Amino acid sequence: MDIKCLEQKITRLRVSKKAIAIPMTFLMMFFSLFAIISVTYYFAVSKVNTNTQVLNVATAKQNMNVLEQTLQYVIWQSGSSKSCEVNDCGGTLITAPSSNLLTINVTDGVFSEVIFNSSIGGVIYEMPNSGSSETGLYLEGTSQVVENKSGAVSAQLYIEQGEEHPEILLRYRPIVSCVTGGLENSKPVNNVRIYVVNLNASQNIQLMGKIPLVASCDGTETLVESYNLAYAPTSLTVQVSLDQRDGEVSIPISGNGNGAIINIELVISNTQIQRGLR
Repeated sequence: MDIKCLEQKITRLRVSKKAIAIPMTFLMMFFSLFAIISVTYYFAVSKVNTNTQVLNVATAKQNMNVLEQTLQYVIWQSGSSKSCEVNDCGGTLITAPSSNLLTINVTDGVFSEVIFNSSIGGVIYEMPNSGSSETGLYLEGTSQVVENKSGAVSAQLYIEQGEEHPEILLRYRPIVSCVTGGLENSKPVNNVRIYVVNLNASQNIQLMGKIPLVASCDGTETLVESYNLAYAPTSLTVQVSLDQRDGEVSIPISGNGNGAIINIELVISNTQIQRGLR
């Protein structure tokens, strides 16, 4: 074999290797580009899903705020009604007329009496699963099940983790007030008033999507219990159990050597939620 023939074979071998190397290079570039696109797509979809979850949670909060404001418009206004609409954010609206058992007991340390024992209902918005549900957050009110502070609101609007999904719950707690009312039979008169919002006549609703609702007040009733005491207690304690959560408030009572009179007024707003018509 002469030198010229050997050079020709070497040249053909180099050309052959280049022919193989060029497709392999493009193949490696293709897989690298595919990997980059796949990772970018994954993060883009994750970002969209996260933003959608955050938007759904914000919309659910707004829905329940609107419902609570609608109820505030009719509570204590016998015969009044007002409509609102819950927007679709992927969750389920549930009214629960038989939920939230409320028990109210009053005691001055000597006498003790249960003056209310009934379910007062509530509303649940069951949200889709979300990592940003803010479980434990109170959108309205506080965790106390009874209040006697000036300016305290009766609504409890809060987020908690349900059995399967985060939930926004709306219910109403008792508010207590007390004023003195002069003398009766030489005894100081103490007028204690306990306000209760009762939703247990609401329609059973369990719906997804956009839902029209109507809130209305059927009427307000007042139940009065009077205690003519031969002794002078210094305080009256209102003990409340609401959905197995307990709390109490103490109210100062005026008395003298003749004793004291305590009038306890239980004022109930019978309010309901119904599905509206489009």
